[in-house]
Amino acid sequence: MVADVAAVVLAVGGVAGVGAWATRPVVESRWWDELDKPPWQPPNAVFGPVWSVLYALIATSMLIVRRRAGWRRPLFVLYGSNLALNLAWTLIFFRGRSPLAAGVEIVALESTTIALIVGSASVSRLASLCLVPYAL
Repeated sequence: MVADVAAVVLAVGGVAGVGAWATRPVVESRWWDELDKPPWQPPNAVFGPVWSVLYALIATSMLIVRRRAGWRRPLFVLYGSNLALNLAWTLIFFRGRSPLAAGVEIVALESTTIALIVGSASVSRLASLCLVPYAL
């Protein structure tokens, strides 16, 4: 089980770490300041703590599924695809500075997130519910 936790923490933590690296300098840039953002957008200081919780919930979901169903290939391919799309979105939006391309990419990201919610529900309701805040 320790190896499973390590694998999940490395996967999720790696995506979170690279995402933070890619995001941090951009949210302090002129491009970010001048970007037309919705009035309901929370302050920049909220993003780090919120995403830390979301990544912890993703990792929790993965570990619950792993414990109850083993490394079920279709679900873990989906988790991996979702993490890759999550990272790709961050790189496209923040480093590529392309809201339009990120808007297109997020459709695939959200699709895999919804598929994970549905797919993990057959293994564990809790694993599925852990992903709902991420989807929202």
